[in-house]
Amino acid sequence: MSATHKFDVGNASATGPAAKAAGPGARAWWVLGALCFVYVLNFLDRQLISILAKPIQDELQITDGQLGRITGLYFALFYTLIALPVGWFADRTNRVKVLAFACFLWSAATVACGLSRTFPQLVAARMAVGVGEAGGVPPSYAIISDYFPSGTRGRALGLYNMGPPIGMALGVAFGASIAAAYSWRDAFVSVGVVGIIAALVVFFFVREPKRGGLDVKQGAASAPVETAPAAGFWSTCRMFFTRPTLILIALASGATQFVTYAVVNFTTLFLMREKGMTLSEVALYYALLVGIFVSAGMYVSGRLVDWLGKRSKAAYAYVPAVALLLAVPFFFGFVWAPGWPLAMIFLAVPTFFNYFYLSPAVALVQEEVEPHQRVLSGALLLLVMNLIGLGFGPTYLGMASDFFRDAHPDNSLQLAFYTLIPFYFLAVALFLFLARAIRREAGKV
Repeated sequence: MSATHKFDVGNASATGPAAKAAGPGARAWWVLGALCFVYVLNFLDRQLISILAKPIQDELQITDGQLGRITGLYFALFYTLIALPVGWFADRTNRVKVLAFACFLWSAATVACGLSRTFPQLVAARMAVGVGEAGGVPPSYAIISDYFPSGTRGRALGLYNMGPPIGMALGVAFGASIAAAYSWRDAFVSVGVVGIIAALVVFFFVREPKRGGLDVKQGAASAPVETAPAAGFWSTCRMFFTRPTLILIALASGATQFVTYAVVNFTTLFLMREKGMTLSEVALYYALLVGIFVSAGMYVSGRLVDWLGKRSKAAYAYVPAVALLLAVPFFFGFVWAPGWPLAMIFLAVPTFFNYFYLSPAVALVQEEVEPHQRVLSGALLLLVMNLIGLGFGPTYLGMASDFFRDAHPDNSLQLAFYTLIPFYFLAVALFLFLARAIRREAGKV
């Protein structure tokens, strides 16, 4: 098909069935790239404090438990709770402008992190980062869903969800390199300035798409979805929490994130303090591992659910469940390995499989709700899974390390990492319950 026949969401006239069948055009891919870059900055800012944990701990004299709370609970409370009113507001207004303002806010707060001189100041700056980032992902999910038709959203959201691994990799590579050459403060300030520039680019150059312009009614493949009224806040919340598939995908993803956020927030510190890595080695080898294997996991899982989901929607549950089971023995090997080279070899496999949940979770929620409920539903998904995973995963692991510190001062983080293995099996069980719920709903249609 020639490029001239592809659908361009920026063209208001291209909203008919033929446009939908043609698939996304050049503007859709450009917007996806711009939103992905913002997501890269979102996650880079979020993870930078974990990547630079060792020099921050050395200067500010904070414990593993304090580090866990500042990267977990303190951040997550603001990030998840603010996301709800932001999602409701974005569903009723211009989602692009909401995203641009949020990017500006969290980037300015990242600069403030670099200027912090005490632990309370750093806590306050991190909370401000959480407030800003609350307006980043939910509007982006909905914007992408209105640029890409059903059947291509898994791939598009899979590409978008490569933002976290790219952000993590760039954070490790550039953040650690800047910190090694200058200071950890310079890393925060540099990244924050880039984010402020990106916010201005989004504000002036990304167009707001028509809500539901690429959706069709059930049983009428050629009939576009009619424009719906603005979503009610409480009606959307009731819909989300009374749908078994939606609440189960949120809980299963939260259990998975309990592991993934705990691991990613402490891996750099673990590798440096107990496996013998230097900051320069982290900047090279760990950055490559994260960038390659998490990105591959995000993309492969998105393609898998697009392919297998055509046969059975239960694939949205089975794909992450199988991936997590495959990750467990290699995660054990990573924690056990006596030195960092062997640990990195083992870590590559769970780094690939641990993120098979995200693209299926986002795609399933976006497919299951009405177009005018997508931003708020995405925010509710993030509320549940981030409050559980981001809020309690790093907090738990930091407290566990402090608990083991007195009796095992040389390997307290290793023992704490071992205690994450049961949470893998909890996540698998929840995904299997989700598969059963999906089959039951399909049987009622």
